[in-house]
Amino acid sequence: MLDYKGTLLLKRSELSQLLQIKDYIAVMENAFGIYAKHKSYSTGLLHLETDKVEYHIKAGGIKLGKTYFGLKVNSNSFSGNKKMGLPNIKGAIILFDGENGYPLAIIDSIEITIKRTGATTAVAAKYLARNDSRVITVCGCGNQGRIQLESLKEVLPISKVFAFDKDANTVASYVKDMSAKLSLNIEPAENLKKAVQESDVVTTCTPSRQFFLPKDYVNPGTFIAAVGADSPEKQEIEENLLVDNKVVVDILEQCSAVGELHHALEAGLLTKEDVHGEIGDVIIGKIPARTSNTEIIIYDATGTAIQDTAAAATCFERAISAGAGRFINLFD
Repeated sequence: MLDYKGTLLLKRSELSQLLQIKDYIAVMENAFGIYAKHKSYSTGLLHLETDKVEYHIKAGGIKLGKTYFGLKVNSNSFSGNKKMGLPNIKGAIILFDGENGYPLAIIDSIEITIKRTGATTAVAAKYLARNDSRVITVCGCGNQGRIQLESLKEVLPISKVFAFDKDANTVASYVKDMSAKLSLNIEPAENLKKAVQESDVVTTCTPSRQFFLPKDYVNPGTFIAAVGADSPEKQEIEENLLVDNKVVVDILEQCSAVGELHHALEAGLLTKEDVHGEIGDVIIGKIPARTSNTEIIIYDATGTAIQDTAAAATCFERAISAGAGRFINLFD
């Protein structure tokens, strides 16, 4: 019998000590490169709902020295969580040995989901934004908006930030906290159109179900990372913004079903063939990245099992080395 100590349990507080944002960026870039080289396994995506809760289920495998398979279930309640002292998004990743199916770990998914999403935006910006991008508009000032900015600062020479959110108190808190944390000039985007037109990069990370970023807000040369549309009903950017501009996706089939791309496809404005390609193919040089300073490039990100499994596997390996977490035996 194989020598397993059991299934490792990893809490969010433990995960935060194992990987920093620079680590997540490196892990995400490597994972998408592996996917593009066909050294990962097919991924699955499922959305289910009860009366008050939406469930996102993602699964997939990847070779990282050894083969891992990850299954993530995230729940997103429509209301009431704050009153109960619960985070809006919560869930777990079960990490399996991809060679024999043994459940290696049960891991909090909040930390990984937040940080791998921000890190992937940084990877996309590294290849698709202008190298001299200094001004950014962040749309959505929750936890994801914070990690988006922190991640982008790792790859771009950011000097000014506009913060946009429908809640003025959330914006005020964001400006105060992130200015102090990152030593940046951050101010509220009181006029979104003006802010976007002054920006080199725009990132959208909201749960919006109606677009708020129209085509006429965006100037030539802008890089847009649209990361909020991770279910079919969500939409942050106008469908026409994808027309005649360069569109890069995390996974084409997934974005065709749930991302910003799927709205443009449903409207008959684009076909899958109009998409420039997947971010992994950009990373490995299979297709070109930015080719001019005037291109508008949209990165449509829906979040993938490749990201979750790669991050979970890396956390697992580091936890084993550091002696973090605790083991349980599920088969007693």
